[in-house]
Order: sequence, then C-alpha cells, then structure tokens
Amino acid sequence: MNLDIVRNVALRVARAASDRKAQDVKVLDMRSVSPIADYFVICSCDSMVHLRAVTRAVLEEVKGDDLPVKRREGADEARWVLIDLGDVIVHVFHHAEREFYDLDSLWADAPLVDWQAELGTAP
Repeated sequence: MNLDIVRNVALRVARAASDRKAQDVKVLDMRSVSPIADYFVICSCDSMVHLRAVTRAVLEEVKGDDLPVKRREGADEARWVLIDLGDVIVHVFHHAEREFYDLDSLWADAPLVDWQAELGTAP
C-alpha cells in the first residue's frame, strides 16, 4: 500500500476522533519500531457513550477506503476498542484503561506525528 495513502488514513482517523472530542489524540509512526503496523492512532474518551461515538466516527471515516476494517476488538461495553485497518491500528480507550495499559510508554520509541500541523488544524 502506498505510504502516503496509509499516512493520510492515520491523519484522517485522528481528526475524526478529535472532532468527536476524543482527548490526547496521538499518531505514532510505528515503521521503525514494530512490524505490526505503519501507524497507531491512540485516543481517550470520558465515558462509554463517548467511546462508542468516537468508534463510530472512526469507522465512518474509513468506510470505502483502500484500508478496509480487517478486525475490530471490543464490543459495545468494552472500555478499549481496537480497530485494525492493516497498516493503521486505532486504539480508542476509556481514560482508566489507557492509563492502565500505557501504550504511550510501551511504544515511546515510536516518533510522534504532528497530525494537526499536517492537516492544518493545529490550535
């Protein structure tokens, strides 16, 4: 898959999550640290309703893309939803689960992508 397309999907997913008021939205460039995926998008939500809304927004954003949803983990009551787009993996967390699993520290060697600057949406 074309890396520009993959990166664009990661950026769009981050924006979709942010537009639904997800907090601490991060895009990690995983290419140099893991063969799992090219990018991780990680974000936090305040409540189960919020988590479901962010998940729906992400799924709506990628509907019809060249990166179809390969797998989705986490049902309606899950406090961590993982959306596997192949080259992009999206983690939508409830705050407590994000703190507990601490993927941010686990993958601290992965470069952060300034997705807001790249999309021209920086505050």
